[in-house]
Amino acid sequence: MSRFKKLSHTIWHCQYHLFWVPKYRHRILMGEVASEVADCIKAFSEQKEVEILEMNIQPDHIHLITMIPPKISVSDYCGIVKGRNAIRIFNKFKDLKKSPIGAIIFGPKDTV
Repeated sequence: MSRFKKLSHTIWHCQYHLFWVPKYRHRILMGEVASEVADCIKAFSEQKEVEILEMNIQPDHIHLITMIPPKISVSDYCGIVKGRNAIRIFNKFKDLKKSPIGAIIFGPKDTV
């Protein structure tokens, strides 16, 4: 099997390393949130016929290595995946959006 893909008028091999972080690089991508983010990325990529070669979700950032067909711009793909993902996550985990900055991420402050 060739590493090249075919469309009706093109032969292509476009790999992209995409990287993004939550606002203020807060460490919220853990546990259920991380698994939901992974499921969302896979679902939206499948809809757009984008192949995910590697996906790595760390607590404060996400790495993706994808093959995006030339008929879809990289910025459109990122906008769709990040935007829909954010809407879905904030609808499922309402406490992430409504909490004061740092309450979920860092927990209660220790008193000495």
